[in-house]
Amino acid sequence: MTGAGRFEKVSEQQYIRDTQAYPEALNLQDIPMPARATRGSAGYDLVCPVEMEIAPGERKVMPTGLRVLLRPEWMLMLCPRSSLGRKWGLRLANTVGIVDSDYAEADNEGHILLVLEHSHSETVRIHRGERICQGIFLPVGLTEDDEASAPRRGGYGSTGT
Repeated sequence: MTGAGRFEKVSEQQYIRDTQAYPEALNLQDIPMPARATRGSAGYDLVCPVEMEIAPGERKVMPTGLRVLLRPEWMLMLCPRSSLGRKWGLRLANTVGIVDSDYAEADNEGHILLVLEHSHSETVRIHRGERICQGIFLPVGLTEDDEASAPRRGGYGSTGT
């Protein structure tokens, strides 16, 4: 690997497990790989592979069908696209998502899952193929006395509450 990392698709079995609630999900092979829109774009756009309705005040998990393999001391920051809030009144429930360099070792194959939260007064429908967030690769700085050595023991949210 020469860059900070690379995107891959999760296995068919993992994708089926994580999209059971979405009968209109794209086939895994039809999910586009994240890409930058222009040469000046900082982020790689991730799309929604499912048809999804979100009611006011509701939170829903959106599976992406993707994982990212990262070099040590790099992370992927997931930021909402500006249209997510402006167009639909949606936001990422944790505001900004962080994918650690060892997340691909997780028990869910490192499947990138986004939790969307709805703040407007009407139900919105997100269509398959809509660009939802962007992933930005960033280096991770470590302190001189860093001694973290524990292996990853789980997937989404496993390093704390």
